[in-house]
Amino acid sequence: MVADAQAPLPLFADLIGQPLAVNLLEAALRTQRLAPAYLFAGPDGVGRRLAARRFLEGVLSDGAASDRQRRRLEAGNHPDLLWVEPTFQHQGRLLTRAEADEAGISRRTPPQLRLEQIRAVSRFLGRQPVEAPRGMVVIEAADAMPEAAANALLKTLEEPGQGMLILLSAAPEQLLSTIRSRCQLIRFLRLDAADLQSVLTRCDATAEDSEELLAMASGSPGALMAHRQQLQELPSELLARLTERPGSARDALALARDLTEALDGEQQLWLLDWWQHMLWRRGNGATSLRRLETLRRHLLGFVQPRLAWEVALLDLVN
Repeated sequence: MVADAQAPLPLFADLIGQPLAVNLLEAALRTQRLAPAYLFAGPDGVGRRLAARRFLEGVLSDGAASDRQRRRLEAGNHPDLLWVEPTFQHQGRLLTRAEADEAGISRRTPPQLRLEQIRAVSRFLGRQPVEAPRGMVVIEAADAMPEAAANALLKTLEEPGQGMLILLSAAPEQLLSTIRSRCQLIRFLRLDAADLQSVLTRCDATAEDSEELLAMASGSPGALMAHRQQLQELPSELLARLTERPGSARDALALARDLTEALDGEQQLWLLDWWQHMLWRRGNGATSLRRLETLRRHLLGFVQPRLAWEVALLDLVN
């Protein structure tokens, strides 16, 4: 007697710690009451991207899991899916974070969603789908849009046609209220300790983490793994010097020079986050933390990075 084939796992079986989001998405697929636009809002690294892929898999396969569709979506080769990421502008080209890393391009500011990318979304949704009943667009870090791009997206949301958009955002309050009002909100939560450990075990990514990294991750396994990588890429000697804080003006100026020569802009901002968490854990006063917030504003602005670090470190000399 031939055994029955093993039943497929539920569509969202690998999305851990998000029962509310799963219930809402499963209900939409079951009833086929699909909104033209969704806003997946919640911390980075808690499963929003995975949920978007699984939801689109359900859209393409009548609410069921499908190995074929899953492989296509994860490979990014479905003709009716456009996945949009923030980009860096370099020599007239738009590069994703992965492309910029591969090219070894130094970045001072975070990537953005550009106006030309949002216009490409409108063109994509305006064409006839090849296989699926509708065109599908996922926009990562939707809050990383300047005003012109946000207004262009709003026009697309006002007339989405038969298409479907999924916006992913860790800071939905930074989106235009008119954009938020045109999307069905799906909330994603930080994971508790048990779910966090479950995800890390599944990813074979368990390790001893410092209190600073755990605090920075705030219940996000994806963020924790990204922070681990960031920490590993930083020179340990610079971390030690920053931990001890400079003891003289000469030490402060030398540390500012070495930090800005060794680290790009994103690494400097990450290091600043780590340093703030470390100072907070050690019980340093509010004055030091406020000074570091001023440094953050300078690094994100147009102040020369070495000068910004010099001023901050001189103020914090022991």
